[in-house]
Amino acid sequence: MSETNRSWTGWPWIQRTFDFSFPAEKFPDCLERLRGTPARLSSMLAGVENANAARTDGQGWSIKQNVGHLTDTEILPESRIDEILEGREFLTAADMSNTATQEADHNARPLSELLDAFATRRGALCARFASLPQEAWSLSSHHRRIDKPMRLVDLVYFTSEHDDYHLARIRWLLHWLARGDGD
Repeated sequence: MSETNRSWTGWPWIQRTFDFSFPAEKFPDCLERLRGTPARLSSMLAGVENANAARTDGQGWSIKQNVGHLTDTEILPESRIDEILEGREFLTAADMSNTATQEADHNARPLSELLDAFATRRGALCARFASLPQEAWSLSSHHRRIDKPMRLVDLVYFTSEHDDYHLARIRWLLHWLARGDGD
């Protein structure tokens, strides 16, 4: 196997760009994708042992840390919903040092607990998005890091993209573990 196939080669989150040129009416599609992340995670991680879920390939977080991070970051879209609805000019910036995740010791918690916590938190976020009237879907505030307006529909899409980034990383770790590269 080539060395390239033995290391994580995903596109770094911080380097990604986003095109929000779709209509606000895409909101229900994006919300459905967001709702599906807990089920996708649970299906992907069924049968994974706690000890393996805490292992890392040395290139990033473990499976548990990735799942915990998704829960840790739910507060950001929750805050941004309020900021957009309040008409704030700028959205709260993410903590790109990921202090909450770095300090949380997610590896010490059972994987099932991390998955349950994420499902609960995501359910609340999706309920909040679902409660928004259609006329709010196109309201926006400026996202400084990507330097463009972010509508509520874009926020749902952006959060789903963040989910998929971490799901891909988890999938990579599952393949890494299955190959026995960490032994």
